[in-house]
Amino acid sequence: MARKAPRSIFGVHGATPYNRTTGLPYGELRVVKGSSLSLQGELVEQMGGSSKYSWAAEEGGITAELTLNVGELPNFMFELFLGKAPTDGSAETSGNISTAANKNGSTVINGTNGIGSVFLLTGSSANLKFGKYVMKALSANTFNLYYMSGIDLGRGTDGSFLTDDLCVASALSVASANVTLPSFGLEFAKAGTPAFTTGDTATFEVRPVNSGYSTVRVGGVVSQSFPEFGCLVYAQRRGNQQMLELDLFRCKGAGMPIPFEMGQFAGFEVKAKVLYDEALDGIFDKRFVEPT
Repeated sequence: MARKAPRSIFGVHGATPYNRTTGLPYGELRVVKGSSLSLQGELVEQMGGSSKYSWAAEEGGITAELTLNVGELPNFMFELFLGKAPTDGSAETSGNISTAANKNGSTVINGTNGIGSVFLLTGSSANLKFGKYVMKALSANTFNLYYMSGIDLGRGTDGSFLTDDLCVASALSVASANVTLPSFGLEFAKAGTPAFTTGDTATFEVRPVNSGYSTVRVGGVVSQSFPEFGCLVYAQRRGNQQMLELDLFRCKGAGMPIPFEMGQFAGFEVKAKVLYDEALDGIFDKRFVEPT
């Protein structure tokens, strides 16, 4: 009988983490730049006497670790490696302005004598610019507005910074009526007789018109939970149709970098310990097929 061609692994196709209880997938990681399963073993040696070499050796523990280097950031990555699943929102055809809240002091946002709310200026949704904003009281009824990044200044009608401290509007007055900022799509509602304390600040966030959004707060002491998961890892299907799958029964991850590199797509390298599954009496299955 002729010898078979050597069996090789070429490339990586993807990885699919799954829920260990239901078996259902969290989703598929498709932009996978690399993956490895490290099985590092230890040999315990018997030393003694005049011999410079060991008399015997027996296998010690084996550390199993999965590494995934991916170029995408689906929600389940936050859940599995940072302990909190993001919340997705549907399309916002008029964008969104969050509820403004006092940051320093308590006089800027005040439903009785201050600014009651910040809302969308009628007909100006196309000018809403993504990011975080800070209002700073200049006097009892005037304030400056600061935009925390220039990332979206060109959306709709161009906005611009007036000074290096990121001020985009100076001495906006609510002395007698609402004040508007059309180039940013914003209107500030006067409430009663404004009585700001100079230097008090308030903040709010804006999302432009969008097809969907996602938010998450990471690091909560009570709310975070790092679930164990299973993971299927696939080598790239070869030209001769050979396919290889690893099914890692029980994985546990904690921690994930979120890099920002100039002019490069980010790569997210995560690691997970591969643990013994008592019910299956193992840590992974390898499945190989050579279709005809």
